Amino acid sequence: MSVSLLFSISKKLLLARWKQTLIAAIGVTFSITMFVTLLGFMNGLNSLLDGLILNRTPHIKLYNDIKSSEKQAIYFSDKYKNNTQFIHSIKPTNAKKELKDYFAIIDYLKTDKRVLGYTPKVNTQVFFNVGTIDLVGVINGIEPESENKLFKFQEYLVKGNYLDLKNVPNSIVLGKVLADKMMVNQGDLVQITTSQGERVLLKVVGFFQTGLADIDKTQCYASVITTQKIMGKGSSFITDLFIRLNNIEDAPSMAKEFALKFNCDAEDIQTANAQFETGSDIRNLISYAVGITLLIVAGFGIYNILNMMIYEKMDSIAILKASGFSGNDVKKIFISIALTIGIFGGFFGLLFGFSLSAIIDNIPFNTAALPTVTTFPVDYNPKYYIIASLFSVFTTYFAGYFPAKKAGKIDPVVIIRGK
Repeated sequence: MSVSLLFSISKKLLLARWKQTLIAAIGVTFSITMFVTLLGFMNGLNSLLDGLILNRTPHIKLYNDIKSSEKQAIYFSDKYKNNTQFIHSIKPTNAKKELKDYFAIIDYLKTDKRVLGYTPKVNTQVFFNVGTIDLVGVINGIEPESENKLFKFQEYLVKGNYLDLKNVPNSIVLGKVLADKMMVNQGDLVQITTSQGERVLLKVVGFFQTGLADIDKTQCYASVITTQKIMGKGSSFITDLFIRLNNIEDAPSMAKEFALKFNCDAEDIQTANAQFETGSDIRNLISYAVGITLLIVAGFGIYNILNMMIYEKMDSIAILKASGFSGNDVKKIFISIALTIGIFGGFFGLLFGFSLSAIIDNIPFNTAALPTVTTFPVDYNPKYYIIASLFSVFTTYFAGYFPAKKAGKIDPVVIIRGK
């Protein structure tokens, strides 16, 4: 039979039971709407949480770790070389914390096309002198421009400009929680005591807030030059080198390569944030599982409605087959009914899903822990809409296939004889 005739018959059957058809379509629409909205919101939330950590984490970190000596003095003694030694309470060696041949490392990274950028760090522990109380803190010496370019430093500043660290001598940016404890304002002077016992005055040029309280109550930022001066070190003294790559997947292999090449320790982002990534993967899995479950439930609804339609339309099916329609023609009619429900329900589901996501995206979300976030986060990745579209078509197809197969096997003689 011609496609247009089969489609016309499908249309008549759909409109004949329009209430059941509408309920089935609403079920698909609701499922697709919630699938798209749920995935967009959950993955937007994941991206926000990932950004809190990953935006501040280098793909590769080069540093010198504090280790105990692998070879003890007794190992070099001929007297005990044939004996088995048991050594306890081995103390770390007096190794230098700074990176060796820092400038040579920089020259190499400039020529490596896999490297997107890098920024040096000088970290030191200090005590903030607040009256008779000393608060423990960590000063991170940074190059403000490269730090902002690679790690979006300005986005975490709730007050001040990152360039002030470069332009204002002996300046510091305090964590918001620490600043509130010390009750200092922008432009005030704070006194610190270094690990060597030196006391230094620094000018507060801004406050930053990451949303992670443990960081915001201890971490502070100054320029590399200021930090080197505080520690009494020269311009070549760098404790860490943060590297960003063009492809984050290359981080584990390149970390091993750089560790051997530069004779230092190297940590890749996958190793540093393994537990965090596991949490993100689990949240994504839950989102997909809930969304797909909704679509499957909608598919069962379509299956039941088509089953009821077949029982109610036994006479019509018998007449069609007696008029010359084959079993495959009848099967195509009912599959086209199911696909029509799936396509129209899916289309409106995508439309309502996008609209609901846009509404959520504009709902105010104000929290002191995340001052840079003003609305609920939503991810509009096209793949969610593509997955929802494909799944709605496949679900409705299989929901209609089995009732259609049953309709195609109906014997018109049995139905007519029964009448």
